[in-house]
Amino acid sequence: MTSALALGAVALTAASGLAAATPGLRPARAQALATAVLCAGAALGLAAAAAALAGGAAAAGGALRVDALSGLFLVPILGIGAAGSVYGLRYFPQAERGARAVRLQIFYGLAVAGMALLVCAADAIGFLVGWEVMALANFFMVQTEDEDLSVRRGAFLYLAATHAGTLALFALFALLRREAGSFELAAMEGLRLSGPAAAGVLALAVAGFGMKAGLVPLHFWLPPAHAAAPSHVSALMSGVVVKTGIYGLMRVTGLVDAPPESWGVALLALGGVSAVLGVAFALAQHDLKRLLAYHTVENVGIIALGLGLAVLGRARGIPALVVLGLGGAGLHVVNHALFKSLLFLGAGAVHHATGTRELDHLGGLARAMPRTALLFVVGAAAISGLPPLNGFASEWLVYLGFLDGLRQPGGDLLAYVTLGAPALALVGGLAAACFAKVVGVVFLGSPRSQHAHGAHEPPAAMLAPMALLAAACAAIGLFPAATTAPLARAAAAWARVDPALLAAPAARAAAGAARVSAVAAVLLVAALAVAAWRRRRLAGRTAPAQPTWGCGFAAPTARMQYTGSSLAALLLARFTWAIFPRRTEPRLEGPFPAAAPFATAVPDTVLDLALLPAARAYGWLAERARLLYLRRIHFQMLLVLLTLLAVLAWGFAW
Repeated sequence: MTSALALGAVALTAASGLAAATPGLRPARAQALATAVLCAGAALGLAAAAAALAGGAAAAGGALRVDALSGLFLVPILGIGAAGSVYGLRYFPQAERGARAVRLQIFYGLAVAGMALLVCAADAIGFLVGWEVMALANFFMVQTEDEDLSVRRGAFLYLAATHAGTLALFALFALLRREAGSFELAAMEGLRLSGPAAAGVLALAVAGFGMKAGLVPLHFWLPPAHAAAPSHVSALMSGVVVKTGIYGLMRVTGLVDAPPESWGVALLALGGVSAVLGVAFALAQHDLKRLLAYHTVENVGIIALGLGLAVLGRARGIPALVVLGLGGAGLHVVNHALFKSLLFLGAGAVHHATGTRELDHLGGLARAMPRTALLFVVGAAAISGLPPLNGFASEWLVYLGFLDGLRQPGGDLLAYVTLGAPALALVGGLAAACFAKVVGVVFLGSPRSQHAHGAHEPPAAMLAPMALLAAACAAIGLFPAATTAPLARAAAAWARVDPALLAAPAARAAAGAARVSAVAAVLLVAALAVAAWRRRRLAGRTAPAQPTWGCGFAAPTARMQYTGSSLAALLLARFTWAIFPRRTEPRLEGPFPAAAPFATAVPDTVLDLALLPAARAYGWLAERARLLYLRRIHFQMLLVLLTLLAVLAWGFAW
């Protein structure tokens, strides 16, 4: 039954976009029909996920197999997919965008279907089919507005990166097939790997799945692609698509009966670096969507930290580390999908209302867009890990996993605790500082440009999905105990152990998170009550008039406000070893200098300072070699001879 529901979900979501092209229907009705079909498919898939997470046995049917781990990922895939489709009714209306909107809906449905297929696939072939459908559909969605050069560059960069990762996955599954004798995932369960085979599996998994997830230094495609896509597509990509890489890492590490400890250490290192550098790069951004994209890198790093803890727990036979690590990682998969999608939809509302994403062109939007501002603040608090919202609940589990290492035998666990827990605390503080910058620059103060002066609230069809996501963030944060049993079952499915072994540590951790969230909620309500009382008490009063100070000052202007760059400057100064900003400074000469621009830009260290220069150097060398090859016949003969010798040497070595 569960597999049949999952199959129905894949079929309906894949076909949903075709409804937008129904002949004879008005564009608005055709788009509404496409959204309804996708939401119906999502409902079927969520029913399958609920059955799997409620304790049902892994249901297999043909090419599909739904267990608790699959169910955990189906929730954000289908939930965010449906919310984004509703948002697109007014953000990207078919009545205005015509054939472009139809194409977008076709590929949107295919992307959701591909993700649902790959997390439910029973074998490597089905997984790779779903993976490729998702990858190609996302490429076409990213380049929706392809008249913009930056959009085309972001789309083709994504395409190159995702197919490089896919090549690694072909090699990974070929290696697993050699060890297990079958492409069936069930046949691969219980593998015992060591030595070069174990190292090869981990390296290929990190290369293939880490590229999709955006782990540093494989994240270089993510900010350009997420910034280039329409905002509800960005929400799907950042909130869900990158999680398919996390699903792949979880599924592959779960196949091995006793994973090497080195796997856990490697994932902890990658997660820590990604979390810290992701939030540091986010602090430096001026584009709202690029800033949010770098926060995806940060949160994927947090998930990798939890997964690394769980792998260490399995390697050493410590159930508490398994459930706290994988439970925290799994819950953060869902939580990040909720609050990051909320933030991207909020960014889309800002762009829809103002026509710009540049932080320094915004300001004062809370007056014109109070509902959007409130919902964005909820997402900002959640992504910063503040109670009583859901980001705190999942990070709490990962924190407890690190601290639980202090009570375990083996002094080397202390090293992981002393590195992992402070890194997580640093990331939380930097994230809070970054979103204080965003909320202050975008929604507070005075409008900085005509873009901000013309702002207005988005339509109800855009606000409703945002409100639903914000409510989910609050519900999980206030009642984390409701997630205990599903998380324990997902961790048990991953570790192939009895869920009863993991239920008690999960329940204790959720109870602690609930107590902290309850206290935070009481304090928040008290603070809001005091603020409301003070506002009512001061209503009608006016500030007394005072003379302004000298030096030519007459009245405040928007130019006197802090900019995003100035707010983040002191924090970014601590990361000059990894971030290299470029500054365009004016030359001020004479007693009355002319107006001159000042600007800062932060290139991506991997893409802009390493990969692109290397690609240009390779292109220069290739062009010189081509010219040499064309002009000299003996050089052509030499290349043919060297190629034959290389092939013969490879044959003898093999």
